[in-house]
Amino acid sequence: MAILDVLPLAFHWPTFDPFLFCAYHHDRFPRGNGSLGPATTLAGRNIGMDFEVRDGFRMYHGDKVPGFPVHPHRGFETITIVQQGLVDHADSLGAAGRYGQGDVQWMTAGRGVQHSEMFPLLNEQGPNTLLLFQLWLNLPARSKLAPPYFAMFWSEQLPRVRETDAAGREIRIEITAGDYGGTRALSPPPDSWAADPHNGVAAWVIDLAPGAEWTLPAAEAGLNRALYFFEGERASFGGLSLGTLQCLRLQSDQPLAIGNGGRPARLLLLQGRPINEPVAQHGPFVMNTRQELLQAFNDYQRDHFGGWPWPRADQVHDRRRRFARFVDGHEVEPG
Repeated sequence: MAILDVLPLAFHWPTFDPFLFCAYHHDRFPRGNGSLGPATTLAGRNIGMDFEVRDGFRMYHGDKVPGFPVHPHRGFETITIVQQGLVDHADSLGAAGRYGQGDVQWMTAGRGVQHSEMFPLLNEQGPNTLLLFQLWLNLPARSKLAPPYFAMFWSEQLPRVRETDAAGREIRIEITAGDYGGTRALSPPPDSWAADPHNGVAAWVIDLAPGAEWTLPAAEAGLNRALYFFEGERASFGGLSLGTLQCLRLQSDQPLAIGNGGRPARLLLLQGRPINEPVAQHGPFVMNTRQELLQAFNDYQRDHFGGWPWPRADQVHDRRRRFARFVDGHEVEPG
């Protein structure tokens, strides 16, 4: 049988080697206040550690603008898939950007980088909905200290496949990593575990129309494969009927027939060949041994991975359109 296990979904979703972490952020922020924060009272919130949904949203570690002010990483990659809303990025290497509305940011932390991820609320007339996934993809020992790398996959460039089932009902697959049929993914960062096709890394967001029937194709044997049913009502997976907010751990070399119920359904697929190395993790650092973790903390305390060249710990970019500024100083905008 293709299904090995079924697990419930909470705030942090279960993940399997080579993935370390998957957070699902869905916040219904109110209108903005002109300073890119929420135009409502923040009284009663645990500001600085606000992870409780109240009035439909969380401030996370932000005190004026929701999000995650400056913090370090070493030894892995972050992949941020933003379906709705915007994210403001700034980092210790001088790179920056505003992305969202279908964009993906892929950042190799490698030997060490500080960055901030804030959620600016630009709409002052109505709600500012945010929906994103942040994935942590591990790096093998040989790449733990690779140079940091920052890549943008703009929504306008991201490969998407549209299909219909026998009854004409639509299926859409948005591809961040891992080819689907004849559609190729964009190139991942050069030191990523995903850069070697042999590792079979895939990250797809799948939309199924009401009643749609679709078969998740088989991949190679030996991959860790997980399918997250995060939005919808009920669906059938290989004949097993499940409600939403479930993770299905799958046999990678077997196809899985999916039949959606009466509401649109959304799923996230993550798969990859396991790195099969020891994982030593403490907070934002992921290495192979405790000694390497201690070295990471010592290196961070010594130079803060290059310092912080921005005026704010919660750096936001005023009212700019989407853009990316890279380490060499050049800027791009989508479209």
